[in-house]
Amino acid sequence: MIDLHADVLPGIDDGPVDQEASLALLEAAARDGTRVIVATPHLRRDFPNVHVERIAADCAQLRTAIPVEWELELVSGAEVDLVWALDASDEQLRMASYGGRGTDVLIETPYGWLPPTFEAAVLSVVERGYRVLLAHPELSQSLQERPGRLGSLVDWGVLVQVSAGSLLRHPKRSRSGRCANELIASGMAHVIASDAHSSGPWRPPGLAGALTAVRKRHAARANWMVTSAPAAILGGTALPPPS
Repeated sequence: MIDLHADVLPGIDDGPVDQEASLALLEAAARDGTRVIVATPHLRRDFPNVHVERIAADCAQLRTAIPVEWELELVSGAEVDLVWALDASDEQLRMASYGGRGTDVLIETPYGWLPPTFEAAVLSVVERGYRVLLAHPELSQSLQERPGRLGSLVDWGVLVQVSAGSLLRHPKRSRSGRCANELIASGMAHVIASDAHSSGPWRPPGLAGALTAVRKRHAARANWMVTSAPAAILGGTALPPPS
């Protein structure tokens, strides 16, 4: 499995506090069946210790501590706040992209109510030459009420990532769980990621459990969302058809 959204770098935001905690998270992900994981620290004003210029080097340093037997590849990336993205230079945005390739970037969906300018802000990143992967839109109050609002963005080529934690919640008892399943059922969700922040119990890796849950409801799309689709995003290539 490939995990495109995980907060694994130590001591810079609300993820692991030190390298020991980072390695515990990475080991948990490897045991869960993840083979590629992307470090996506928050590029946001309230996390001033995250510097886009250092992410690749921080990943390289952490990579050297990962035991070979875990068979886990660590890739650089970031979870980019829209305000940050709009102010970023071309070089900064490239460094925030997956693997620094300058093709695909993870943009954070705000948790609360979305302003009417949300779609235009996302498309402004697209207009700069990026394919946007929208992080956890099922957690937005606006999109929980109107998941179909994402339709216009998806038509423009924006991709959607739903989080494992949402999919592990019962859709009849959880608004985020219901929204995430609706997005998958409608074909508007393309990737499942962990959004892991620790080895547990708070926001641990959990792709295997989410994959099992999705297989029960959306069997034709489940494996594709943790293998072929995220692989294409990392490679900057077109997504293959779900299979």
